[in-house]
Parts: sequence; C-alpha cells; structure tokens
Amino acid sequence: MHHVYVIECSDGTYYTGYTTDVQRRVAEHNAGDGAKYTRGRTPVTLRHTESFDSKPEAMRREYRIKQLSRAQKEALF
Repeated sequence: MHHVYVIECSDGTYYTGYTTDVQRRVAEHNAGDGAKYTRGRTPVTLRHTESFDSKPEAMRREYRIKQLSRAQKEALF
C-alpha cells in the first residue's frame, strides 16, 4: 500500500508527505531523520492518512493536498 499523510509540527504548521509505512515515517520525522522542513519542528503529530493501491495515485493526491489552504487541510481531519 501507498499512503499520503499530513502531520502537524510543534509550531502548528502542517507537512504533507508520501510513504509506504506511515508509522515508520512519523517516527523518522520525530527522530529528526525526516524531511528537512520537519527537523526543527518536532515533535510531530499524525493528523490524516489516505491509502492507495498505486504510487502514482498517492503522489497525485499528495500534490493536491499540498495545494489546499490551511482551512481546507483542517477539513480533512
């Protein structure tokens, strides 16, 4: 399975990403091994996930979520 996730950083901002293992990826973000954006914003909290059968499908959804406003992202969860 392929997943798109939204995490909330300690500063209240949101980060959207793609992974095949959500729990591992969130742990990486919290350990400082995730995206450069989240390294100084730990701890992070998982707010939303969506699962897809294919990577291209998940990547398209990740892009669409990244285009949403903050209020639209919050409406997802």
